[in-house]
Amino acid sequence: MGNEVSRARVLTVSSFLTNFAVQTYGMVTTPNMKDVAEANHFAFSPNPWFIAAFFSGQVVLQLAWIRKLFENDVPGGYQPIGTGVDNNVVSKEKQRDWQVALSYAPVYALGNFCIAGWLYFWLREDFNASQVLVTINTFAQLLAVAALPPLTPNSSSLMQLTHYVAKTFAGIGVLDFIDNGGVALHYRAPPSTLVQAATYAFFPLAAAASKPLFGSILLYDVVAIAVGQSGVFGAGPWPTRLGWTALATAGVVGVKAAPALREHFSK
Repeated sequence: MGNEVSRARVLTVSSFLTNFAVQTYGMVTTPNMKDVAEANHFAFSPNPWFIAAFFSGQVVLQLAWIRKLFENDVPGGYQPIGTGVDNNVVSKEKQRDWQVALSYAPVYALGNFCIAGWLYFWLREDFNASQVLVTINTFAQLLAVAALPPLTPNSSSLMQLTHYVAKTFAGIGVLDFIDNGGVALHYRAPPSTLVQAATYAFFPLAAAASKPLFGSILLYDVVAIAVGQSGVFGAGPWPTRLGWTALATAGVVGVKAAPALREHFSK
């Protein structure tokens, strides 16, 4: 497992630094990514401050996860030189948790490089090229989330952080896919009746089919779009109906999360 661990560390750190540097550049350059977003505000464009807030939280989660990958207690007989870790005493659960994290690391790196590339094309208003990259990232992250083993009350912090990082990446990827797609198509508000109906159905149904964490991120997505569409000239009842969709999604997430919350507070 030593080579896998080294590869995961290189991939996660290099991709994180690349994406962080590019995103920072995108915030300080002229025009910056917010300027481009405001100049190209279409039917599924969120409020840009929601993206900024989410990115800040993602950075904290990702750094915590990457830090876990650099801890000394690595299974499978691998340890950094100069440590006295007894690698013969490693549980199967710990080996599984590490294997899950190491399997996700290339997908995480792909996502970071895709989002860095997305920003390059976004700043140049080449929205078709940026759509290709967000599509690759979104579907890669969704497949990775689907492959994750379920969390249990005894899951290690590494497994929990792997879930959090993967699900936040996939969840905001859904918003990126919808937002950039609307911009690439120059799809103005309000959407057609069919597209509106599909939107109103998608978020609550997707939340119902998901774990509460991922469902809560979908809720964040629809709230971001609803706030972003508020006050858009000619949007009609579209923003209000998105608000009702957010409320329905919140209800689904609450029902899904209730058993776990009851169990937690009953301890």
